[in-house]
Amino acid sequence: MRKELLKTVRRVVIKIGSRVLTDSGGALDMTIIGRICDDIAILRQQGLEVVIVSSGAIAAGRSELGLTDKPHTIPHKQAAAAVGQTRLMHAYEGSLAPHNIKVAQVLLTSEDLGSRQRFLNARATIDALLGFGIIPIINENDTVVVEEIKFGDNDNLSALVTNVAEAHLLLILTDIEGFYSEDPHTHPDATLIPLIKAITREVERAAGSTSSTVGTGGMATKVAAAKKAGKNGVATIMVSGKQHGIITAALRGEQVGTLFLPSSIGVNRRKHWIAYTLKPSGRIVVDDGARNALLKKGKSLLPSGVVRVEGRFERGACVRLYGLDEVEFARGLSDYSSSEADRLIGCKSLEIEVILGYHYGDVIIHRDNLVLL
Repeated sequence: MRKELLKTVRRVVIKIGSRVLTDSGGALDMTIIGRICDDIAILRQQGLEVVIVSSGAIAAGRSELGLTDKPHTIPHKQAAAAVGQTRLMHAYEGSLAPHNIKVAQVLLTSEDLGSRQRFLNARATIDALLGFGIIPIINENDTVVVEEIKFGDNDNLSALVTNVAEAHLLLILTDIEGFYSEDPHTHPDATLIPLIKAITREVERAAGSTSSTVGTGGMATKVAAAKKAGKNGVATIMVSGKQHGIITAALRGEQVGTLFLPSSIGVNRRKHWIAYTLKPSGRIVVDDGARNALLKKGKSLLPSGVVRVEGRFERGACVRLYGLDEVEFARGLSDYSSSEADRLIGCKSLEIEVILGYHYGDVIIHRDNLVLL
């Protein structure tokens, strides 16, 4: 199965965690980075395009600043990231130079990808770099980011980058061999699961109880990343980044780590952007009839089906949709602001202009701007 799936892969996103890149003292491990870059050079020789999502800037900066512990305040984290990012890029640049491969730094925030125009600009930049034979090395812009515009972790960022870069595979390098039946740190008899056909609630619950020492993420964030990539039609392979030759072994289709198959029900790239890249600004609760029409009939959300509008959002913002059971089942771009939608609760489409004095359209959320979760 793996070898058949990998035959169509031409562009791969490789996410490398902090624990993979650093030694026991928290400094960059140049031996490991060198091995990873040797593997990446082999992929390039085989005609594959590679995009790297790399953690490690704060860890590298911490050692340069002489900090014995991981920084806790935002200014200290940002200072460590500012110093460490240059060290991190220098490490990749030096390790890939013997292979005549150049690298480029791409720093992003969620605001960059939340704007459709900036999202497309980022895609064009990555395409141009790959066209020149340059490897983009992507990280969150930790020197300026604050909680409100954070991606959360680089596992999440790597899943979003598969959409931005239009990649065919996500390879996550972590500090354990893959997805286990139980936490291998506390259960020595835990077994590695080589194949996850679908990310069910049982899989997500198992991931939530499995700890990882990798950066800010854990197993749960990696499974969430695989789920997001899968909705984009992209498979994910999770392997131990410390193993020599693991990248080329994974891309040859060897039974290493865990393979997460993509979802059988995917969404197009724009709807993937709506569902997973945009941060929802509010929520709309709908009645059972509207929920059924959206879920089973592919309809748009009419004002007559709206029960309640919560939070504040502008026209064009991403909002969460909930049923009367308070379970989120969709996200979409609202044609009306929260104050406008609140005034339109329960009305007919023909009454919109009478109520507001103007008219953007007959629906609150058009089905083309709606993603079922």
